[in-house]
Amino acid sequence: MSDSAPFDEMYNADGSVRDPYLELDAWLKEQPAQALKLMSADAEGLFRRLGITFAVYGSNESTERLIPFDIIPRIISAAEWRRLSKGIEQRVRALNAFLHDIYHRQEILKAGRVPEALILQNSAFCPEMMGLDPAKGIYSHIIGVDIVRVGPNDFYVLEDNVRTPSGVSYMLENREAMLHLAPDLFQRHKVAPVETYAENLRRTLESVAPENRQGAPTIAVLTPGIYNSAYFEHSFLADQMGAQLCEGPDLFVEGGKVYMRTTTGPERVDVIYRRIDDDFIDPLTFRPDSLLGVPGLFDAYRAGNVTLVNAPGTGIADDKAVYTYVPEIIEFYLGEKPLLNNVPTYNCTDEEQRNYVLANIEELVVKEVHGSGGYGMLVGPTSTKAMREEFKRRILARPDNYIVQPTLALSTCPTSVKAGIAPRHVDLRPYVLVGDKIRITPGGLTRVALKKGSLVVNSSQGGGTKDTWVLEE
Repeated sequence: MSDSAPFDEMYNADGSVRDPYLELDAWLKEQPAQALKLMSADAEGLFRRLGITFAVYGSNESTERLIPFDIIPRIISAAEWRRLSKGIEQRVRALNAFLHDIYHRQEILKAGRVPEALILQNSAFCPEMMGLDPAKGIYSHIIGVDIVRVGPNDFYVLEDNVRTPSGVSYMLENREAMLHLAPDLFQRHKVAPVETYAENLRRTLESVAPENRQGAPTIAVLTPGIYNSAYFEHSFLADQMGAQLCEGPDLFVEGGKVYMRTTTGPERVDVIYRRIDDDFIDPLTFRPDSLLGVPGLFDAYRAGNVTLVNAPGTGIADDKAVYTYVPEIIEFYLGEKPLLNNVPTYNCTDEEQRNYVLANIEELVVKEVHGSGGYGMLVGPTSTKAMREEFKRRILARPDNYIVQPTLALSTCPTSVKAGIAPRHVDLRPYVLVGDKIRITPGGLTRVALKKGSLVVNSSQGGGTKDTWVLEE
């Protein structure tokens, strides 16, 4: 999968422009020499004024940074998007069925289709969720599916984010920036809208509110606070939905129900979109030293008096080792073949596969099972010998803590760089909302590796973002 040159999403092998990019190509040729650089500077100023930043943990530099924004959009045809969205919907349906099963009858474990130890001994498995029936039977309401492209019709799911996927605010602000900076380019295309996301998020959250409430559901976004890396997004989404942004001390439990402290007295809360990890949401049930959560919250949830979005324990479904079984999960619950393939993955707990990994580590990508943000991973082709030896030691010490994949030749898109326009590798995170129905925002967040030759698109590792255009027919 990595032997050939990367697939260029704009240009065919003969140098001609692919159909979805014809109008963009013409527009780019019409732009004066410095136009893109001026637009990029305007975009940076706009994002700086809005305070669109992310935190970089462990950095010696300033911890607050702007995510670089590339002015050249990524374009996906209507036919390509139809294929992708069908595969994404299939995947999220299966993952929610899997979550219900492992917290109830555990049929997939009894059938031997997924190893019992992988689930029951996994740190992401939440025993407190056993037998609990969340509203409408939905565990993961907000999902981000990371997708990479390696050919004209070859899309692969890189990972599933079913706990608290981030980045949707950048998708929305990228579109706002493009509408402001390049309105003439929009006039040449029929681009599917993304700005309905906040409204659809609110509809989704309202649809899973407890049945025993009175009146319209009250929604709160629960944030760890201003020092969290995604705090901008928490406040942004609360504002866009017209919901309350709360920290743990703003909420309390009384009589098995959750209330919010307001200037006019307590107000009952029906749905909590929580951006706090499982361990910290309730010190009475989980970590007793947590100051971020709400004492008694889990008991109120278990009683059906409040809905937590996403449910505790959903992290088991985006564990990178469980990811290798998602094709089995789709077949087991839906009786269907996967419409989107996984990336081929080596299981280091298998001796034969582990030996292959250790012998060929310079060609492979090693990831921690619970790693995220580009941390705790090794990209073999760009690593040093010392780094490879260190990861070999780690794999031998904890083979269950790592999965290994081939180095994918991720597709490239034209990107504005200092020297002009050049291809850079990209991935895609579409956002899915699961409630009374499944809603998939057309496109999603395209992340781009801004360094030449780099395959790491994470913002924490020097990546940027692009606006993603799905063309309507």
